[in-house]
Amino acid sequence: MRHDLIAGAAALGCPLNDAEADRLLGYLDLLQRWNKVYNLTALRDPAQMLTHHLLDSLAVIAPMRRHTGGAAVSVMDVGSGGGLPGVVIATTQPNATVTCVDTVQKKVTFVRQVAAELRLPNLHTRHTRVEAITDTQWPLITARAFASLPDIVTLTRPLLAPGGVWMAMKGQHPADEIAALPSDIEVFHVEPLQVPSLNAERCIVWMRPR
Repeated sequence: MRHDLIAGAAALGCPLNDAEADRLLGYLDLLQRWNKVYNLTALRDPAQMLTHHLLDSLAVIAPMRRHTGGAAVSVMDVGSGGGLPGVVIATTQPNATVTCVDTVQKKVTFVRQVAAELRLPNLHTRHTRVEAITDTQWPLITARAFASLPDIVTLTRPLLAPGGVWMAMKGQHPADEIAALPSDIEVFHVEPLQVPSLNAERCIVWMRPR
């Protein structure tokens, strides 16, 4: 498992140090344990969870670093669920402040537990509907398996800081969703992702207001 994680991360252009690998495997262990009681994810097989959750989320790290130039950044992970990709971003990007937002209390409680057990002071949570947030804006908003692109933009637009971007994780190229976006939203890059051992199309849709 450790070898597959380290090799997969390296293939994604996101080499892990020992502490990061330990934290991510610790996260996977917590996810498996909590999943028995709280049904955080439909996946049960650890190898599948590694590929479909950890490596899939790690696929955004190198593109995100290119976007930020390695600078400190504040990130909102909307509809974070069990913390994907938010926990992975916080683990591998210590200079990123990550806020995982979800409406489901058990999922928010789980991410809080992850932050405490894995000692991730840069990982925060909000238990609320995203449209109820009025006190913060983020320069980078990400979402994975949350909603359609038009819905993501509509729900989170007031929360995007000036000059900010959306980094939406999607499966195959979402041409219909892109076509349905408001006319004042620009898709400036659709970035294909190749996730090791995951035989499925994945991409990041980068968006910003015009």
